[in-house]
Amino acid sequence: MPEQTHTTADIHQEKVFEAHIVSCLTTEQGYIERDCPAHYDVSLALDTELLFRFLRTTQPDAWQVLQDHYSAQAEAEVLKRLEKALKENPTHVVVRDGIKLVPNIRFALCYFKPASNLNPELVNLYEANILSVIRQVTYSSKNKNAIDLVTFVNGIPVATLEVKNLLTKQNFKHAERQYQKDRSPGGEPLLTFKRGAIVHLAVDQDNVSMTTRLMNGKTRFLPLNRGRDGGAGNPDVPGENRTAYLYKDLPDGKAILSREVLLDLIGRFIHLERGGGKEVLIFPRFQQLDAVRKLLADAKAKGAGQNYLIQHSAGSGKSNTIAWTAHQIINLHDAEDRPLFDTAIIVTDRLVLDRQLQNTIGSFAQTAGVVKKIDGTSRDLKKAIEDGARIIITTIQKFGTEHLQAISGQSSKNFAVIIDEAHSSQSGKAAQAMSDALTREAGSSDDIEDMILAHQAARGPQKNISFLAFTATPRNVTLERFGRIGSDGKPHPFHLYSMRQAIEEGFILDVLQNYMTYKAYYKLEKTIEDDPAFKGRKAQSRVARYASLHPTAIDQKVEVIVKHFRRHVSKELSGTAKAMVVTQSREHALRYWQQINRYIEANGHTDVKALVAFSGDLDIDGQVWTEATANGFAETELPKRFDGEEFQILVVAEKYQTGFDQPKLVAMYVDKKLAGLQAVQTLARLNRTYPGKERTFVLDFQNTAEDVKEAFAPFFEATELEERTDLSQIYDLEQRICNSAYVANDEVERFAERFFKGDLTTQDRLELEGTVRLAVERFILDEDEAQQEEFRQLLKSFQRFYAFVAQVAFLNDAWLEKLYAYTAWLTRLLPSRDVPADITITDDMLTLSAFRLQEGEAGSASLVAGETKKLDPISEFGANPYTEEEEKSLSEIIDSFNERHGTNFSREDFLRFERVNREILDEDMLDMMRNNPADVVYNAFSQAFFQGMVRMFQQDNEMRSVVMTDKDAREQATRHFFKRAQRQANAT
Repeated sequence: MPEQTHTTADIHQEKVFEAHIVSCLTTEQGYIERDCPAHYDVSLALDTELLFRFLRTTQPDAWQVLQDHYSAQAEAEVLKRLEKALKENPTHVVVRDGIKLVPNIRFALCYFKPASNLNPELVNLYEANILSVIRQVTYSSKNKNAIDLVTFVNGIPVATLEVKNLLTKQNFKHAERQYQKDRSPGGEPLLTFKRGAIVHLAVDQDNVSMTTRLMNGKTRFLPLNRGRDGGAGNPDVPGENRTAYLYKDLPDGKAILSREVLLDLIGRFIHLERGGGKEVLIFPRFQQLDAVRKLLADAKAKGAGQNYLIQHSAGSGKSNTIAWTAHQIINLHDAEDRPLFDTAIIVTDRLVLDRQLQNTIGSFAQTAGVVKKIDGTSRDLKKAIEDGARIIITTIQKFGTEHLQAISGQSSKNFAVIIDEAHSSQSGKAAQAMSDALTREAGSSDDIEDMILAHQAARGPQKNISFLAFTATPRNVTLERFGRIGSDGKPHPFHLYSMRQAIEEGFILDVLQNYMTYKAYYKLEKTIEDDPAFKGRKAQSRVARYASLHPTAIDQKVEVIVKHFRRHVSKELSGTAKAMVVTQSREHALRYWQQINRYIEANGHTDVKALVAFSGDLDIDGQVWTEATANGFAETELPKRFDGEEFQILVVAEKYQTGFDQPKLVAMYVDKKLAGLQAVQTLARLNRTYPGKERTFVLDFQNTAEDVKEAFAPFFEATELEERTDLSQIYDLEQRICNSAYVANDEVERFAERFFKGDLTTQDRLELEGTVRLAVERFILDEDEAQQEEFRQLLKSFQRFYAFVAQVAFLNDAWLEKLYAYTAWLTRLLPSRDVPADITITDDMLTLSAFRLQEGEAGSASLVAGETKKLDPISEFGANPYTEEEEKSLSEIIDSFNERHGTNFSREDFLRFERVNREILDEDMLDMMRNNPADVVYNAFSQAFFQGMVRMFQQDNEMRSVVMTDKDAREQATRHFFKRAQRQANAT
């Protein structure tokens, strides 16, 4: 049907845009246009003639049985059953499941696209669905209101559209208001939640928004836009409106209202989410629909063995996107109708599995047992894989245990591994164990070189595993491991929903919009005559902790915090707003909390109360504190108690800075140095939306606005690399190791021949250790400490970089694999290093004679379009010296031990702890520390460190006695080396 023509007098009007949409639907998408007075039943909100046409055409046998049983009442009986079904179940469920009538008559109300085209009958039924559109639908028996467009599937309404025209000064916001003010759902079948049309769209030539529930003035619309240049809106479409993707196929995708996409939405996306006494009908936002459909299309075209990096910002609805992907990828078939993937494994870095993710995926399961949640042992995980569970949700740590090492024959199966919050842990040993488990062949070669090459090949890309990595903040390693190589030769995300677009669309808040910094000025005076360590620039950093903990400094900052909270924050969200104080240590957190309480009491404030969060025991001023004793209730209760009305401020130290979802947080007071990803993740606690939450506040005592902007810049739009990492650097590292005075190539060969031969005995272990100790002895004899330290770091760099390189490339170099195995043992056996002596800073040495806090920058630190920064490739392999704060902390530990036990331990004695640290810091522990909050991982570290101390001091009765009997001293030492381990983990 040719498109209708218009005169110059009316070509600019809304009806022309409306007519254009209908023309595209009828000429390009297979719709038929229907007439409202002739075909639309107002009381039923159905096009009954099309409904019956579909049933008679596609299911003639069932229709014949219906007519034989009900004769003249056949149609009335169908409508009666359909009306009842629509009152009891959401429209999409009724369309998906069909209806049943006595005597055992089942009518399908829609036929969905089959997994393959091998069955022509199923393809024909899919093509027989009748898509239709009606203009100016007078939907009410109470008034003459008309909705611009309504689309139907087999006579059942699916979408309503209010169309507005920019040329007459109206836009989609006017359409939204029309729905809110003039489209009351009360008593209207077409507009009733769950009973009527599934989605309601507000449309103009540039933008589309949507809602699935009309609630008069409370109706909330969400953008359904594609995104424009990394932000909100829609890109230009040559010769068309920007919103053409709604009704017209474009080069990069089918129209949303096309047969393929619309039926896909009804059959496999839309679902009713229940929780907390509420019901929400989920209709995917554009980036969710687009990401899932493009992932599936690419996987169908290329098969298993691909990598996908999905960079979706916080606020993107990641849990639903992962759930849709998992459920649909296991039903993906190739051209021969064979499933492309046997199992989808959803891997999370969090030690506590994300319940939201579990529940979301479970709600999609049409068949009992499809989803297997592994929150028990690794043995359960092994059994689930062997039994062929279709969807498994687990943590990456469970792939690193002995239970999975025995899995054989998995290379005949294809796996889709979906990674929730992908970071560098996916390039470590735990990820390697997962790859091993999913690719292991049942048999193996007897030739040692073949075995070594097979071991190496198992690290690289696997033809039977596709990795789908989801993250908002990809690091350089993540980009190189999972990104797709673009025309510029660099890796890029497969799909992007940027932080900028999420902010502009209102799904998260811009946490940099109100950023105020404070500058602290200290005047310190020494109170002792001899102070050789206090010279030059180092003096400032050495006394910084002393100064920052001084009551005068904390008092002034607390006054600023409480005054700002009461003046600017407390009245937000109708008086329910919360704030977080981020401190640099557990002692800082406790002292801040104590001073906040004192200030509140001294000033008679009754409208603000504070909580504190930190891990472990803390000995302050002769009193042992825990989080529970400070707050008066168990740690596990804190999130719930903080969410209530009693408490407004939460003071934290290395806790609740990541993964803590409290949408009522409006302000953050930062007294801690933040950089890079840590800055983004910490400040992101503020970005959650909440009714009435329109702005946030950050007061920063440590960082500049420019520093924070620089930290956010790489993740504001598409994260990019400055250049790809040069993988050949692995040979530079290899050459430096082999040219050292410590490593002999023949010893490496001898080690590898025994190590890779297969099952090993205790005698094999002794032989392997003896071989490696030859290098250790040469190392000990060397008196050049700088060269020794360089070699230690060289080994660590080689270990980390090889694990990365082997996962992104096929190396086919057995020597590198041998050296990797050998250096792993050598790293563990090398003696610990020494550090220079230091002194302890006390009140006897210094006094704070003056302190002044002055406002610095104030205003917006928000990023703007194009204000991004590229990540650097992996290129630096440096040493890891003690920082001054660590030296000071170690001095404090030594003095504390000696004072408490009347002993005279030296720095050298305590640096034996460093050897314990090195032993337990394998790649699994580093991965865990990199990708989990400190409070989550500390217990695991503490247990491992304690066991290492016991082993270390078996021959040292005095030290062993201290370690075993003095809990406070042991905790102090553990905390010091935990911080050191965190620094090492975050530097890699």
